[in-house]
Amino acid sequence: MSESAPAKKLEQVQAASQQAAKAATTTGPNRRYRSVLFQGALIGVASAFAMLTLLAKSTPFFPIDLQVTRTIQLISNPVFAQLMSVLSWPGFPPQSFVIPVVIAAFIYGLGLHWEGVAALIAAISSATIDGLLKAFIQRPRPAADLVHVFGNLNSYSFPSGHVMFYVVFFGFIFFLAFALLKPSLMRTFLMLLSGSLILLIGISRIYLGQHWASDVAGAYLLGSLTLVANIAFYRWGKTRFFVARTQPVDSSEKPGTPQPKK
Repeated sequence: MSESAPAKKLEQVQAASQQAAKAATTTGPNRRYRSVLFQGALIGVASAFAMLTLLAKSTPFFPIDLQVTRTIQLISNPVFAQLMSVLSWPGFPPQSFVIPVVIAAFIYGLGLHWEGVAALIAAISSATIDGLLKAFIQRPRPAADLVHVFGNLNSYSFPSGHVMFYVVFFGFIFFLAFALLKPSLMRTFLMLLSGSLILLIGISRIYLGQHWASDVAGAYLLGSLTLVANIAFYRWGKTRFFVARTQPVDSSEKPGTPQPKK
């Protein structure tokens, strides 16, 4: 007996999808080159972070830290000062806990269940790693007799928790918008907003006198590595727990299912 029409149609769709994927995929040598390049970049970032961490462990601040802070704080425009404060506001508790939960719940409510869960995991991983490393390094924050401190904080300085949070969480939101949404004003807005927060938060933390430039640099390096790990975890979980469930199932593989007569 010949195959049913739906089965043939499914095979045609699968064949067309495979052809489209093949046409859009680069050659084997290019894939290997890009893979090596990406892995090399990760190794470089990890090495730079390890070196900076060792130095920060034994040095309260570097001469360039003081120079960078004093240079940025020469900007006396009140609008700029207000902007720097507004940029840092989402990174302070309780909003640093509430905002990820609300955004993750919103994403989950849109039907993107794994995306919502993964976004929340990204925020939790950022806070956990930052807290553990701060406790290990125990670097003091900038002192008021060296730079202008807009507000004293009773925690350690390296790495910057704000930068870690923004890079990992808002970086993951940037990834979701880039990877999942069709080109649109909404996609562009989400990418611009999250990207701007990531780029500007470092300047904000230095300007407010609550972190040294090396604290910020360390957080950008570690945050990037953490973001890559979260994206890899998201892709692994998506394939393992969600994509497989949406694949068509051959009834002949299900035990106890009556088989059609041939």
